[in-house]
Amino acid sequence: MSKRRVRGFTGPVADPVLAVVFTVLGFLPFTAVLGASFGDLPKRPPDVFAVLLTLGMAVPLAGRRRWPAASFAVIATCFAVHEVVAYPATASTLGLLAALYSVGALQERHRWAVAIASTAGYLGFCLALVLRRSPEGIADFVVFYAALVVCVGIGALVRARRAEELARRRLEAEAAKAAERAHIARELHDVVTHHVTAIVVQADATKYLTGPPERVKESLDTIGMTGRRALKELRSLLSVLEATGERAQASEVAGLDDVVELVALTKSGGQPVQLVVEGTARVVPDNVELAGYRVVQEALTNAVKYAAGCPTDVRIGYTVTAVEIEVANAGGTTMPARELSGGRGLSGLRERVEGLGGELVTGPDGDGGFRVWARIPMKSAA
Repeated sequence: MSKRRVRGFTGPVADPVLAVVFTVLGFLPFTAVLGASFGDLPKRPPDVFAVLLTLGMAVPLAGRRRWPAASFAVIATCFAVHEVVAYPATASTLGLLAALYSVGALQERHRWAVAIASTAGYLGFCLALVLRRSPEGIADFVVFYAALVVCVGIGALVRARRAEELARRRLEAEAAKAAERAHIARELHDVVTHHVTAIVVQADATKYLTGPPERVKESLDTIGMTGRRALKELRSLLSVLEATGERAQASEVAGLDDVVELVALTKSGGQPVQLVVEGTARVVPDNVELAGYRVVQEALTNAVKYAAGCPTDVRIGYTVTAVEIEVANAGGTTMPARELSGGRGLSGLRERVEGLGGELVTGPDGDGGFRVWARIPMKSAA
């Protein structure tokens, strides 16, 4: 629960206005019928003390939000004295109902203590009326007490609903943060794993190169290109994370057009890769572009790690309603799909694709190779 008090009515500025309104109503003769009155004693003419009691039932409402119990105590005392002394009815007595509502809606601590003290005070009020020969019976006292409890109950109900709303918003905020952390972790995994894997494989292969120095230079150039590509993607990711609510520019988002460079980079590392594009390339939403790119990237990462040197085919197909991506390699590991990339890559990829309303199928192709197939609809949720 927030340390800030749950607010009632419309705001703290409204409380002094409320106090002024009740004060003015209290001194207007034609509004007296609106007041809450109890006790049927002969009325005495109003005097200075009556004026003070009228003010005492209205002015404390200005502090009802900050000191709900104290405000109620002052108003209730003034109301009790006003009725026992038998001054004429006044609309300011409605301040008692507002104070009761405020206790129910705003009192945070010692609620039971306030309830017990209030009940004891009410019993004293009833006793004073009886001693003054007021004609009310037990039923009248019980009904009036029940009406007061209803006012508190309404405030408590409002408080409970607001607390539920605050809890719901807090849970939604926590869920959004968790989803954002998972998204960041997935992006970092996709960016880092692919390029680091390529660098490690290429560096290991360089140790065993024989022949002219040009071959070593080509291998080192490939490592450098891979590292620069990784830095570029990391900078793009960081720029998005650092943005203050602004969407990344389209040029900063990896997309299907970048698959050509990705394939070329993988081929330069020694992995035989063939890219085929079917259909007419069309304008694709950024989230679909990025998801498609990550599918190819993750599949090529696994091909380099577990099927190094085996022919790998990448196919991107455009239809009117969706983008289909297939990456298949011949031979290589027989490791279960859940264990590839430490079990994080493909599972995160599945979450990404299914989150856009698509589907992802991974597994052995039956001929000793491995196949990754995805279909992502064009009209995907942002």
